[in-house]
Amino acid sequence: MNDIIIYKNAIKNSMHYALEKNKNSIIYGIGVTDYIGIFGTTEGLEQEFGSDRVFDTPISEDAMTGFAVGASLGGLYPIHIHIRADFLLLTMNQLINSAAKYRYTYGGLFQTPMLIRAVIGRSWGQGAQHSQSLQSLFAHIPGLTVIMPSSAEAAEKCYKYAVMHYKNPVISFEHRLLYDYKFNKNSSLIDQNNPFDSYLVEEGNDITIVASSIMVQEAIKASDYISKYENISIEIIDINSVSHPNQTLILNSIRKTGKLIVADTSWLSHGLGAEISRMILETDVTLLKKPMKNLGMAQATCPTAKKLEYEFYPNLKDLVVSIYDLHFGTLKGKKIPSEEEIVYQYKYFKGPF
Repeated sequence: MNDIIIYKNAIKNSMHYALEKNKNSIIYGIGVTDYIGIFGTTEGLEQEFGSDRVFDTPISEDAMTGFAVGASLGGLYPIHIHIRADFLLLTMNQLINSAAKYRYTYGGLFQTPMLIRAVIGRSWGQGAQHSQSLQSLFAHIPGLTVIMPSSAEAAEKCYKYAVMHYKNPVISFEHRLLYDYKFNKNSSLIDQNNPFDSYLVEEGNDITIVASSIMVQEAIKASDYISKYENISIEIIDINSVSHPNQTLILNSIRKTGKLIVADTSWLSHGLGAEISRMILETDVTLLKKPMKNLGMAQATCPTAKKLEYEFYPNLKDLVVSIYDLHFGTLKGKKIPSEEEIVYQYKYFKGPF
């Protein structure tokens, strides 16, 4: 068990590191000092570092983000946590018109380094207004760095790097269903000098899967599932930073395999798949041997009912079917994941927070 770390514990480690190593850092947000402590990621920090550095806030996301901008300009390093990513919609003016533009507008004289953590609230009937995956909205804006850590290593390294070295605002979307995931502590997949970079999760020759957030874990599961029944070699790339993807890494992989699946956590239109398509079309239209597969949420508002929710989100079955279709062109005689295999990791998650 010493070689295993849980996702939420890795984030807590990075928050502790931020407060210990950066004396100007503060952590705040709705529920930060609650007994649950943002899924355990801020638990006990107020008691250790004091309520002047770790504190709860009023339900006023716009004002509290304005506070982050002012605090950053004044020399503090704010870590502002939103228990739901949807609440970022209330902060758009502060983040897009202020934080993202200060460095450029003032020729580098002013900078606004900060970390915004926002939870994608999928599962347990979160429905229309508490489950949205909004990374594409923010990744579109110059001056904002948007990351989606899919592993314990990614979360811990990215957050430590942001707090100690990065001078621009970072928005991190944490997937609610990852918090209890267990990871190898010494996986060493991420570049220590640039942990925001995209990276290779698995090497393969037949099909490339470019994925974000929890869909990276689904891609790994799909690769493991397929390997039991077929001789298909799958390459998996974690996009990691949706605002700054590694185009060279991605295109070289597609050039090798000629077949591509993009697995996103959000709607298909204007999302990760669209961005990867732009890379291909602007670089080399001959890279793909077959049309790409693009997986994401159904083009609708998220339903509250659990049964409908399973249909709304892409899952293990969608990935496996896409792999078979790209490789064989048919599903005839192919082993498809059962419902139990598809929903196993989700059905035990308890809400509401």
